[in-house]
Amino acid sequence: MVLHASSGSVSQDQVAQSPVSPVADVRSLYVSFDRGGERIHALRGVDLAIAPGEIVGLVGESGSGKTMLGLSLLGLLPLMAQIQGSVRVDDVDLTTADTQTRRLVRRRALGAVFQDPMSSLNPTMAIGRQVGEVAGSRVEAIRLLKAAGIADATRRLKDFPHQLSGGLRQRVMLAIALAGEPKLIIADEPTTALDVTIQAQVLDLMARMRDSFGCAILLITHDLAVASKVADRLCVLYAGRMVELGTMREVTQRPDHPYSASLLAARLTLNAQRERQLPMIPGEPPDPRSTPVGCAFAPRCPVVEERCLEQRPALRPAARHSGLAACHFMAGALVADRHDSTPWPLDATGRGGVVVRDVVVRFGAHGLFNRRQPFEALRGVNLAVAPGESVAIVGESGSGKTTLLRVLAGLQSLTSGEVQLSGGFQRPQMVFQDAGASLTPWLTVGRLLEERVLNLPRQERQERIRRTLVRLGLPAELMGVRPSQLSGGQRQRVALARAVIEPPELLLCDEPISALDVSLAASVLNVLGQLRRELGFAMVFVTHDLAAARFVADRIVVMTSGEIVEEGPAEDVVREPSAVYTRTLLAAVPEVKTWQ
Repeated sequence: MVLHASSGSVSQDQVAQSPVSPVADVRSLYVSFDRGGERIHALRGVDLAIAPGEIVGLVGESGSGKTMLGLSLLGLLPLMAQIQGSVRVDDVDLTTADTQTRRLVRRRALGAVFQDPMSSLNPTMAIGRQVGEVAGSRVEAIRLLKAAGIADATRRLKDFPHQLSGGLRQRVMLAIALAGEPKLIIADEPTTALDVTIQAQVLDLMARMRDSFGCAILLITHDLAVASKVADRLCVLYAGRMVELGTMREVTQRPDHPYSASLLAARLTLNAQRERQLPMIPGEPPDPRSTPVGCAFAPRCPVVEERCLEQRPALRPAARHSGLAACHFMAGALVADRHDSTPWPLDATGRGGVVVRDVVVRFGAHGLFNRRQPFEALRGVNLAVAPGESVAIVGESGSGKTTLLRVLAGLQSLTSGEVQLSGGFQRPQMVFQDAGASLTPWLTVGRLLEERVLNLPRQERQERIRRTLVRLGLPAELMGVRPSQLSGGQRQRVALARAVIEPPELLLCDEPISALDVSLAASVLNVLGQLRRELGFAMVFVTHDLAAARFVADRIVVMTSGEIVEEGPAEDVVREPSAVYTRTLLAAVPEVKTWQ
């Protein structure tokens, strides 16, 4: 679709039009739910057409409506959903079709790949049987697995999902998605939790699938760099509305909407300034229960004007590229100057630290009938973290980085070696990837934090909780709220608050930003940097993201196969890596050519 700038707003036909008949055509789509007697607005009038063989990247923060749009195209909206508008796939309107018709459309025209393949694959069935059920035969199953990049497909037929790596499980899902020769594949965050090398392979595979099979792909992601690797067009959603649409190159280099520009400015790259905090999008997305009078992004916009608060901007031809944008004055070019980064606070006296000497961790089989071969997760690891130092451990899944972190936390016993903690006798505190799973669901935020400071008098406990929440950018009113009522970013900040309300000697972080939106990831990294400098604790930060490692750490340690293959100052490891493995990781990091 090519539209040129002109005066006035854009009609629905203009938004949806395509040079050829689209494989999917969304018109004026509104989706809402009734929850607890209140109306939740998920989508608020979305128009989008996807052409045959096209890859469209769909980006936006959590709650923007990305997944809901994907489910709409799959005809999988829950029964409670209240729908207006149309979603046509294969000449069938999925919003009005009966259940049998929707199933038929999914079988003949649609494929799906979700973020967590383990939740989609049957754990009790071998891979060959699961692919064969949709492929129709063993021979076809092998062909599809090979097309999905599994070289030893015949041998893998007897494997169960738990025996495959995350990357291989995602390739199986792609094979199943291809089985019906679909016209459109909905890929919802298919690379979010994958290592950078596996992520790069999956993205390359998706591009090859499009070229070989001619299928269109809607790639839902929170990472603009991931989308830029393969997408032809980029659609930006905010609060259930499309705010910008255009070619990938145009939107990333010359965004017209302040939200698109803000997402780009907040994104962590290998060239981010380590001396200052990351620029962030202030505030949070609007409450889905409310209906903003003006522009939904206005409360967070760095270039907001009075009319933005009073009048909702229509989607119209962009001023700076050939696509569309919904802004009163197309201010994307101005946003970079308004997102000022903040200098770090002065460093406190460093404390804590740890020394690891010749640590070996071997997982072996025990018992008469268990024939598994022993596996060494750590092979003679030596590591020293100085008081107040931040060390990032990077590597692919299976490299041993999380096992090493569990050793430092005292959660994993050693086969041999020694771990010596510096400072006092306080146990290290740990922040996990899934904050929601690490917070007791039936306790309020106040009770969760109070458990860590029970030694203080009650009044002092309450004051410590309030100060800690405010320090992490959370309102004190959250003390009475349960984890399920919080956003993902809020849950991660509460997990951090719980870890630091009694300042630790050593803070251990296991992939704390891997599943977060770009704006939330920036805020969490900034908070970690602030806390470490203010409280002086040492930190070990496990990640597969080298950009995050470089930003948050003084020193980077690279691991593979249970061994350290490189370590040194963060900037040196990124700029002049000595190990071939490190260079491989760096080459796989997705980068987007920005407009700045």
